[in-house]
Amino acid sequence: MTNCIYIATTEPYCGKSLVSLGIADLLLRKTPRLGIFRPVVGTRSHQERDKNISILVDYFHLDMDYEDTFAFTRREAIDLLAHGHFDEMLDHIIEKYKALEAKCDFVLCIGSDFEGGSDAVEFNYNAEIARNLGAPVLIVTKAAERDVANVCNTVHVALDAFLERSCQILGVIVNLADMDRLSSIKSALLSEFVSYDIPISVIPAHKTLSSPTVKEIVEHLDAEVLYGGNKLEKLAERYLVIAMQVQNYLAHLSENALLITPGDRSDVILSAMQAHQSRNYPPLAGLVITGGIRPAPTVARLLEGLPDLIPIISVETDTFDTATAISQVRSYATPDNQAKINLSLELFEEFVDTLALESQLSGLQPHGMTPRMFLYNLVQRAKSDKRHIVLPEGDDERILQAAEALMIRDIVDITILGDEKRVRRTMQRAGVQFDLAEVNFIEPTKSPHFDEYARTLYELRKHRGMNMDMAYDQMADVSYYGTMMVYTGAADGMVSGAAHTTQHTIRPALQFVKTKPGISVVSSVFFMCLDDRVTVYGDCAVVPNPTAEQLAEIAMASADTAKAFGIEPRVAMLSYSSGESGVGEEVEKVRRATQIARERRPDLKLEGPIQYDAAVDLGVAAKKLPGSEVAGRATVFIFPDLNTGNNTYKAVQRETGAIAVGPVLQGLNKPVNDLSRGCTVEDIINTVVITAIQAQHAENS
Repeated sequence: MTNCIYIATTEPYCGKSLVSLGIADLLLRKTPRLGIFRPVVGTRSHQERDKNISILVDYFHLDMDYEDTFAFTRREAIDLLAHGHFDEMLDHIIEKYKALEAKCDFVLCIGSDFEGGSDAVEFNYNAEIARNLGAPVLIVTKAAERDVANVCNTVHVALDAFLERSCQILGVIVNLADMDRLSSIKSALLSEFVSYDIPISVIPAHKTLSSPTVKEIVEHLDAEVLYGGNKLEKLAERYLVIAMQVQNYLAHLSENALLITPGDRSDVILSAMQAHQSRNYPPLAGLVITGGIRPAPTVARLLEGLPDLIPIISVETDTFDTATAISQVRSYATPDNQAKINLSLELFEEFVDTLALESQLSGLQPHGMTPRMFLYNLVQRAKSDKRHIVLPEGDDERILQAAEALMIRDIVDITILGDEKRVRRTMQRAGVQFDLAEVNFIEPTKSPHFDEYARTLYELRKHRGMNMDMAYDQMADVSYYGTMMVYTGAADGMVSGAAHTTQHTIRPALQFVKTKPGISVVSSVFFMCLDDRVTVYGDCAVVPNPTAEQLAEIAMASADTAKAFGIEPRVAMLSYSSGESGVGEEVEKVRRATQIARERRPDLKLEGPIQYDAAVDLGVAAKKLPGSEVAGRATVFIFPDLNTGNNTYKAVQRETGAIAVGPVLQGLNKPVNDLSRGCTVEDIINTVVITAIQAQHAENS
């Protein structure tokens, strides 16, 4: 059974990070315990973390000790090879790999970087390591600056070298191809290597991935950041050495250019800042001032009074040497660069034949519904029938970063609400790359629908004493405007709460979106993504102390939510006793709720009252509730009150490392979901995806 892959590149800078991210994402849909292993890392010491390992471990939240992920640093490996100790080196690599393999279901091995040594020698070492580990090899090469014949020849040499060592070939990925040559390269490769019967994919180059951030340039130059230290994640897509006078160089500016000029050119420094802030010139990445010359005190005082400065960094070297050094900067995707990671995953998914790769790995079988598989399936469902989601909190950085990720991956259509000036300032702070023109941005009071929405609200609420002035005031609130978009069908769902309270988010929905027929209470669930399964917890966020009737409704709604998201509902009505043994007001409430739910929904598999251990452990279930079709196998857990539910979900989340997705509101006619004010960008993305699927389900049910 194949339980590992070895990614081997043919030379330096083949785009290994993109491929590693894509393969890891693919594997985590199938197995919960993925290990990352590199025989030799590119760092010179154990204290410096390897970039390839860090991005995978941090982005996918892999539970691994860094020391377990590699065998040698580059310096250690070179020393052993120089003294002829390759066999000793190989023995230790195998020992470290086996130790990691014992802890994981699958191991992704990543070959060395070819930096500073002989490409041919290092290639041979990688082939020998892959053979001894018994790992099928995924060959990664590049098409940059090569004609089609040259690309084919490179692949030929690599295939022959691995096959000569009896390595199994998983496939070939050719990276960094010019988009206009993509089809011709792929056609030639498929024709040339048809007899090998392996999947071959070609990925185009992308400017965003090859452009370094200003932070990477600062680190490479050992530069001093004078201004704009909060914008170092900006991409430098072009370098311009400025020697001309102001009136001449301005015509050469381009978007995200990094300007290089001597530190005594105050005219260039000030005009560059003005050009960046002007609507008539493109935004810049930053400014490098050379020669160790800092801005004059009067100029520095002027700069310090300007808002939102782009990075200005200072170096000691002269302009020529600085420009030469910058041209040698290599950009890497890092865990904190969400845009590059999202783009890498999108390119991999679009251009790599993942079905063929999975077919090659026929020994790898699904291991239950893992969190990664669950979230991946949700994204695919959302993409399959795109919905329109409104995000009212456009002045929150996390919302904008999530919106950018959702747009890059083409998961949903987005509307962002807010005050335009505040939103634009927040976009600059957040470092997002999209423009408001790319989304359906609305400033509520300036919207052509503002009057219509206010009149609709008045008609819906006049029986409650609302007048038109009150309707206009409320419709200026982004939560009311966004909810009205959902009510009128201008949007399919709304996600809010990053900067507003739960009450502020759901009050408008309760007032005029209303609950579904037969449902009297809006409740919530969390999807608890454990190591080997996904369960549903309800209600942990909305209803403080439900009555028996409300608890029954929460159980029925939670079962329907679970089913809508591909989880077979087996409902456990939790209490402090199981079956008929317990007495007391609280257990009687659960017993009554169970009876009501069974009468109203005889189709549901439902058990209660039941203790948590009897709900999840087959051994305990056999003793306390023998014969139950829920006990020991529950997937939906209904807590008797908010205090119990909220504390339990947080305890499970913290103690087990489970991913908690939610709260997901249920019971409304149309989906409106609430975020925690401490939510992460990933939380927002997950909630938007779930809201889109709720909208799909509401239309089709």
